[in-house]
Amino acid sequence: MAGRPNVLYGALLLIIASASWGAMFPVAGEIFKVVNPYYFTLLRYVPVAIILAIILYLKEGPSAFRAEGHLPMIWFFGTMGFTVYNLLMFIGQEQLGDPGVLIASIMEASVPILSAIVMWVYYRSRPNNFTLCTILIAFVGVALVVTNGDFSTIFSGGRLIPFLFLLIAALGWALYTIGGSRLPQWSVLRYSTLSLIYGMLTTFIIVMVGTAMGKISVPTLPEIFSVKYHFLFMILFPGLFALLGWNKGVQSLGPLNAVLFINIAPITTVIIRLIQGHGVEPLELTGVIIVCSMIIANNINSRYQYRRQLRDSIHESMPNYKDESEEDETPAETIDEITPIDRV
Repeated sequence: MAGRPNVLYGALLLIIASASWGAMFPVAGEIFKVVNPYYFTLLRYVPVAIILAIILYLKEGPSAFRAEGHLPMIWFFGTMGFTVYNLLMFIGQEQLGDPGVLIASIMEASVPILSAIVMWVYYRSRPNNFTLCTILIAFVGVALVVTNGDFSTIFSGGRLIPFLFLLIAALGWALYTIGGSRLPQWSVLRYSTLSLIYGMLTTFIIVMVGTAMGKISVPTLPEIFSVKYHFLFMILFPGLFALLGWNKGVQSLGPLNAVLFINIAPITTVIIRLIQGHGVEPLELTGVIIVCSMIIANNINSRYQYRRQLRDSIHESMPNYKDESEEDETPAETIDEITPIDRV
């Protein structure tokens, strides 16, 4: 098990990563006043791709850029993570206007819950009844944030399509998390870099085609420079540091412990919204609490299921074994099926 300093370091990285993702949506909301989500995605992630490519080259050499027969899969998962997720998440946020900041953040926090659904479809692995209940209750929390208690607004006021964009975006990221487990022989840095490069290639094609057709406007240099510090934050913190820091934190604490830190994202969003002078309605706050509570509840249940499976497997292989350490701390390592939350 990791030593205490390593655990504390990992926890700090996870806090920074989750807080960065929580701050991402209010900052993006300011950028959208002058730059559309399409060029925002390109301007944000192309520098990140370049930086990661340099790091990968220095650490693993030019051979690390070879797809080794996995190009279609890498391109698919990269498109899910960096085209479907980023474009639809921020297009949905922009179309929802000011309320979209908190709605997008809560959809981001819902990814661990949505991952259970993706695993159900992808691996034909049905979640247990407790997990299914947390999924249903979490969606009630999401609905409260989206509608502020008036559920009729989902189908009016132009909210349905943007909300579906956000839902598909979150599912896209849940799919992306599966991709890393398909290439266990690759380093996290290699999978992150190559999937980002090919995902950005897909995004580039979409943006250029839309621009050529006159559907997407090109931001001017003065417009871009007017939010240069916002972009610098988006590139360095949610884009680069959070990406690498999250995975380092997962290595230190394990995915089962790391997933709890995703609750910091919507809490950070709420705090920043309040600092900016925006109000947060009681029902919206209730929805945030419900979603975070369901993530924690499902995490506790996953720990119980893991320990029970571990105990049963020991008893099957050693019938006379008496477990004297059931109250020990749950190991940081866990099986892949519990929570596919790994960010890359």
